[in-house]
Amino acid sequence: MIKFSELNTTKRCEGLVPAIIQDDNTRQVLMLGYMNEEAYDKTVAEGRVTFFSRAKNRLWTKGETSGNFLNVKSIVKDCDDDTLLIRVVPVGPVCHKGTKTCFGGRENEGFIGELQSVIQQRHREMPEGSYTTKLFTKGVKKIAQKVGEEAVETVIEAVANNNTDVVYEASDLIYHLLVLLENQGLSIADLEEELAERHK
Repeated sequence: MIKFSELNTTKRCEGLVPAIIQDDNTRQVLMLGYMNEEAYDKTVAEGRVTFFSRAKNRLWTKGETSGNFLNVKSIVKDCDDDTLLIRVVPVGPVCHKGTKTCFGGRENEGFIGELQSVIQQRHREMPEGSYTTKLFTKGVKKIAQKVGEEAVETVIEAVANNNTDVVYEASDLIYHLLVLLENQGLSIADLEEELAERHK
């Protein structure tokens, strides 16, 4: 494991080093933060990314208020010993705007990622009149039942070779599956991690 004392920090950087955060599964760059020695040691000890917030002038563990933690998989330094690359498994959206990455917005994560973010927001806020709110209110049995129904309907249309209807029913299936994952405290990232592990 890297020791912070091995890194080059300058007076200009006030003892901080930039830390690039990358999704361990997709290799997508998620965000950039800064660490001092205390933040780095806390990150290593707890396995969750902690930064030094220059705006708040204190340590800041990503996800401490949102629950969207960054679980550390590996830490490496660059060739000049002045930047860290931290590969993580993110829990939920990384950006405070609800997107997977702080670079570019939702258009760069695909609509399924955006849909997951909307479902997570519905779960937090539970707005009245929302179909998603009704599903969460009814609980896991109802949500799981809907996943089963949509899966059967997708299969029926596929066997009948009705591709237009396959797309329609499969879209319903994906939506209800995302609701089920959120209800269980899971996300697309958990599926990506499992699939990536199988691929190895």
